[in-house]
Amino acid sequence: QVQLVESGGGLVQPGGSLRLSCVASGFTFSQYVFYWYRQSPGKEREWVARISGSGAFKEYADSVKGRFTISRDNAKNTVFLQMSSLKPEDTAVYYCNGQDYWGQGTQVTVSS
Repeated sequence: QVQLVESGGGLVQPGGSLRLSCVASGFTFSQYVFYWYRQSPGKEREWVARISGSGAFKEYADSVKGRFTISRDNAKNTVFLQMSSLKPEDTAVYYCNGQDYWGQGTQVTVSS
C-alpha cells in the first residue's frame, strides 16, 4: 500500500530554518511529480512547491519563492523541503503529495 510520512517540523524562531522530509513507499517514486502543501486553521490548503520525477524542474508559490527549496533523492524515496528565512505566516501543517496520496502532515510553528 502507498504510504507517505512527513517529518522535520517543529518550533523555530522567525528567520530560522527547517528541513522537512517525506518518505514514500508502495509505488514507483521516481515516476511521479511530488508536491508540498500547507494548511493553517480556518484556511484552504495552499500549494507550496512541486518537483518533477527527475528533480530537474521545480516550481514555487510566490509566497515562498527565494526562501524554500524543494529537492528529492530517488534512491531513498524521499522528497525534501528546505525552508529558510522563516516567517510567522509560514506556520502551518505541511503535507506532501505524490500519486494523489497525502501524508499525515508535520507541524511547523514560526514564533518567538
